[in-house]
Amino acid sequence: MSLNMNEMPKIGFGLMRLPENDGVIDIAKVCDMVDAYLDAGFNYFDTAYVYHGGNSEKAVKEAIVKRHPRDSFTVASKLPCWCIQSLEDRDKIFNEQLDRCGVDYFDFYLLHSIEDGNNIDSYEKYDCFNWGIAKKAEGKIRHFGFSYHGSPELLVKILDAHPEVEFVQIQLNYADWEDPLIQSGALYNILVERNIPIIVMEPCKGGRLANHDDECTDILKSVRPDKSVASWAFRFVGSLPGVATILSGMTTADQMEDNLATFKAFEPLSDDEKAAIGKVVEAMSRINLIGCTACRYCVDGCPMRISIPDVINAVNSRRKFPGDMRPQFFYNGLVERDGNGKASACIECGQCEGVCPQHLPITTIMKEAVEKFEAQG
Repeated sequence: MSLNMNEMPKIGFGLMRLPENDGVIDIAKVCDMVDAYLDAGFNYFDTAYVYHGGNSEKAVKEAIVKRHPRDSFTVASKLPCWCIQSLEDRDKIFNEQLDRCGVDYFDFYLLHSIEDGNNIDSYEKYDCFNWGIAKKAEGKIRHFGFSYHGSPELLVKILDAHPEVEFVQIQLNYADWEDPLIQSGALYNILVERNIPIIVMEPCKGGRLANHDDECTDILKSVRPDKSVASWAFRFVGSLPGVATILSGMTTADQMEDNLATFKAFEPLSDDEKAAIGKVVEAMSRINLIGCTACRYCVDGCPMRISIPDVINAVNSRRKFPGDMRPQFFYNGLVERDGNGKASACIECGQCEGVCPQHLPITTIMKEAVEKFEAQG
């Protein structure tokens, strides 16, 4: 069964940032969002073994599988190499995922977060590509691919070695198109040249492209005052040939409503709108912000319980607005009220940097956080 991009919804519901109540997924709110999404004619749900500490997959069962016919939706999940210690672990994890989600098969299944170094080595060591093809032959996987955070050179090697891959999920947005580390544009071009369907993650770069400063917001609003700032990021990606589905990790009903308004009557970018985005990218290049997408892969393994993405968020806010005290208040609450470790508690073990898809120098950033928020005279 080959993948037909024309049958895929342009907007996918990413289940990585679901609404919570006292640290627990708010299933009632998720149900409302799921219903609105399905009622609008869309059906692609993206989860993973590690999202919400494993509870995202359980939310699939409660909010989707138990409440809607199986043929009315598609589910994508992912195999994490960092949880695999033996060949047997592949089936153990996969079967646990089926049980969590309450399904007999996955419509889409991915090797999670392939990148240069340990991740690709582990997937090859445990023969995960051939394992995935075997699962597809069993009918347990309908479409097999991988999510990717590595270099263009490695992507070419993988695609040459594994022509059985049906699709690839990459981080793609206008801020990262020419970024020398992410190289979204180069990855996109490789996949388009090979006619491999693309699933897009981080189209808003973890919310950063939905929350611009006044200068960038004014640039966009001067051209289309009727469009939300976030919609520009989605329309940029949606206007690109070869993109099958664009994932949005929606947390609120308002985000869902805005995305549905964008995609129910999708408008490709005009030349004037493309020029406006070019001006925004130029303006953004003058602000030195840390490119964290708040995926939170770094958090679970931190021995000092530092909420690293939240600390980075505070650092970015202080970089943008040096005189604003709100980042300090946020940081204080993070470590005092919420009980997370201080940035100064970092022991520089490097665990966080080893799993960061953005390849951020996190230990160095923690030192900056100490200077900004703890070195108060």
